[in-house]
Amino acid sequence: MQRSSNLIIASLALLFSLAFSVPTLANDNAYNEAVTNFKKANESRHFFNTAYGYAIFPTVAKGGIGIGAAYGNGRVYQGGTYMGDSALTQLSIGFQLGGQAYSEIIFFKDAKAYNEFTSGSFEFSAQASAVAINLGANAQVGTTGNSAGAGQAGSNHNAAAQYINGMAIFTAAKGGLMFEAALAGQSFTFDAK
Repeated sequence: MQRSSNLIIASLALLFSLAFSVPTLANDNAYNEAVTNFKKANESRHFFNTAYGYAIFPTVAKGGIGIGAAYGNGRVYQGGTYMGDSALTQLSIGFQLGGQAYSEIIFFKDAKAYNEFTSGSFEFSAQASAVAINLGANAQVGTTGNSAGAGQAGSNHNAAAQYINGMAIFTAAKGGLMFEAALAGQSFTFDAK
């Protein structure tokens, strides 16, 4: 039993070190690839034409056993112009097991939502939800897997994206398996370029 506990602790230490180092290595190609992927997805492509701006996080690493953490670096755009950098952090306590990496994009409906996000310190409220999309060739949005408030896990309903409090959020899995998908508690900082 002690050996099993040590293995779990060592795995968590490795996962958390990866969670806080891998996203910092994102380069221009990672940002461009993430934006291109979200532009290809039926669920999110039209938001690029109508949104005031968006924040893109090419890789968010998340993991935990009971206590979890997530981290990712991102960029914020207004009208297609790069405005500054953002960092996503999340600490959560509750039922969760595993680790995953995913991309996240947050669209801002208007200047009010954009200004709220870029105020320097922003946190999602409990009603924040994301539409989990599958970027595979024949993928359709569903509410299984990484869905965060988009619907009931295991249901066959498609999730519809909409602005909530001026923001629409999409996630796309990059790898891993995580039995917890809450956005509540995600905090963001913003540094203008």
